[in-house]
Amino acid sequence: MSAKQRLNAVRQHLTKEELYAKAVDPVTSMNEERAKATFNIRELTHLLDGGEKSTLLKERFMQEFERDPLFKMDDIHDITKDELRERTMEKFRSLIHHLSNESVDIFKKRMEIVSLIDPGFWTRFGVHYGLFVGALQSNATSGQLGYWFQNGALSLSGMVGCFAMTELGHGSNVPGLETTAIFDEASDQFIIHTPTLTATKWWIGGAAHSATHAAVFAQLIVKGKNYGTKCFVVPLRDPKTYNLLPGVNIGDIGKKMGRDGIDNGWIQFTHVRIPRSYMLMKHTKVSRTGLVKEPKLQQLTYGALLQGRVAMVVDSGNVSKKALTIAIRYAAVRRQFSNSNSNIETKLLDYPIHQRRLMPLMAQTFAMLFTGSEMTAMYNKMMSRLENAKPEDTDLEEVLEMLKETHSTSAGLKAFCTWNCLNTIEACRQACGGHGYSAYTGLAGMYQDFAVQCTWEGDNTILTLQLGRYLISSFREAVKGKKLSPGVGYLNKLDSLIGACCSEKDADAILNPQTIVKGWQVVCANVVKNAALEFEQCIKQGLSIDDAYEQCSQSRLYAAKLHSYGYLFNRFLDGVSKVEGNLKVVLMDVCLLYGLYTIEENAGAFLQYGYFSPTQMDLIRLRTNEFCRAVRDQAIPLVDAFNLSDYVINSPLGRADGDVYVHYFEQVKRSNPQNPHPYFNRLIKPLIEREMNDDIVDEEGGLEEEEDEDDEME
Repeated sequence: MSAKQRLNAVRQHLTKEELYAKAVDPVTSMNEERAKATFNIRELTHLLDGGEKSTLLKERFMQEFERDPLFKMDDIHDITKDELRERTMEKFRSLIHHLSNESVDIFKKRMEIVSLIDPGFWTRFGVHYGLFVGALQSNATSGQLGYWFQNGALSLSGMVGCFAMTELGHGSNVPGLETTAIFDEASDQFIIHTPTLTATKWWIGGAAHSATHAAVFAQLIVKGKNYGTKCFVVPLRDPKTYNLLPGVNIGDIGKKMGRDGIDNGWIQFTHVRIPRSYMLMKHTKVSRTGLVKEPKLQQLTYGALLQGRVAMVVDSGNVSKKALTIAIRYAAVRRQFSNSNSNIETKLLDYPIHQRRLMPLMAQTFAMLFTGSEMTAMYNKMMSRLENAKPEDTDLEEVLEMLKETHSTSAGLKAFCTWNCLNTIEACRQACGGHGYSAYTGLAGMYQDFAVQCTWEGDNTILTLQLGRYLISSFREAVKGKKLSPGVGYLNKLDSLIGACCSEKDADAILNPQTIVKGWQVVCANVVKNAALEFEQCIKQGLSIDDAYEQCSQSRLYAAKLHSYGYLFNRFLDGVSKVEGNLKVVLMDVCLLYGLYTIEENAGAFLQYGYFSPTQMDLIRLRTNEFCRAVRDQAIPLVDAFNLSDYVINSPLGRADGDVYVHYFEQVKRSNPQNPHPYFNRLIKPLIEREMNDDIVDEEGGLEEEEDEDDEME
């Protein structure tokens, strides 16, 4: 007897009610979805993780954190700010052990998992090791770096660091910071001072309660001359007593939108003296006699900014994975309404409009993941090259061009990937209906924690304008015949791209990936050209270069947006082209869905510049719907390939087994025990039993006078 025959035999012995219960059982529904897989899920997991070894390492980390009592997360939604901050500091103990016993690469992979489990702690730990130690590595000489590491910066012994760049009155405009560092030749010291209220260091993670030292960014002033913003190490507290040092005033900035495990604070300095050697002098040097020596290659300092931006592209993909795992798994088991042919309610995932809500976001997430992997490899290769760069190198010009392109492209990607991720989280929350509003389903807190990514490491709008400025500059250089870096290489083909259109009539031909690639090149070339022409017109009208760039800021932002989306599609397509077999078939569907969806979302540009006709855009819209259906069939296997454990997901709606209602109800009961009423006697009873001034009771209860039945008969 076949399996199907055995199943039919069992069904014959079930009542109608039992058949219905089995049909709508969430666990059964989830198993049905997994059975649809047309590819090897484990193979995709290895691809996304960077290999089987990385997957096994990631799984080991997830298990270790789940079993570590310091990383208890199931009650995170019900504890206070102060309790959360204490827990955050407790977790340092666990991570310090691993930091001391693991290689840098392995520890970075561990921290990627931490960022998904507890982004607040990831940030707090990263303030010291990512920002403070990162500032030392980027700005200190080898001797200075050795000194601070020997004094506890790397081992977190005797000091806890913070990163004091942002001020109350200045954020993105780092050259405009007001804090001063005046060199006093007589004492061979710098005097760190907060001259105004707006110069107060603000949003400084770790400053309120835990930091002993700060990497302070201040205006270097020597013999009355200002040399711009430089980095100084300034002690804040006595490590033994935690008393503030003379001239240092610190406070807590209080409750935030998210990541409350971080003790963000404000700092004011009043003529605080530090040794000259506490200025980090890898780039700019100040001698004992006040001689200032600036670096020959100022551009090399750009490299330090790239790490944070690349990390946020990767993090945007990872957090989107978590949000989509919750929303898509829930949609696979949640049923609402039935059609006329069945009394079985329909899965949310089977509704075309729900597919439209989530499947393009899944495709976008894969695009960010592939792009993040490539950007990380590019960054590591470039930093290795920059470490040894010398002014006399024959390939220096090429290296600096690549640095400028990567610096600008990473700015745009940081902006649009973090925006995309934040929008994905909110779309997933709404896709979960009323339950998405519960803190226990994880999406509300995820949104609050992630929102800051759109602001720190550079406000997103400012970063997109940086990319837009670079694109205009590249266009002007291309017109003069200069060969550009590959990322903007399409600007070297302006003659063939401007005015080009897609001549394909057949829908399948339009779906050719190279047709989509060329389409992005055409619209990007056009919008960059228009932005550049607008800039040139402003110059002709007598505006300065800076004012001209400001006047065409909207065009710069639009050019940066389309360039970034085109870049994401190209990186996704490059990654998929290296895959083979059934996995390539599935990923190509996801890739084409991303390409068509982003074209549809930016249809105005493709129509305006004539690459696609209105008829072709209608075909693209229809095929986007078809790809949504195709990707929907593989939706659960695809999110399973993200390989995030139930502990990491930390949401009953995102349970791998699909048993969402049981786990959701248990979570609510466990977190809100049924105790005696907390304020009945104190508040409710006096309210409802209070004496009224009017003791007369209207026995009619407000009813209007009834007419006699005889009157009605008449």
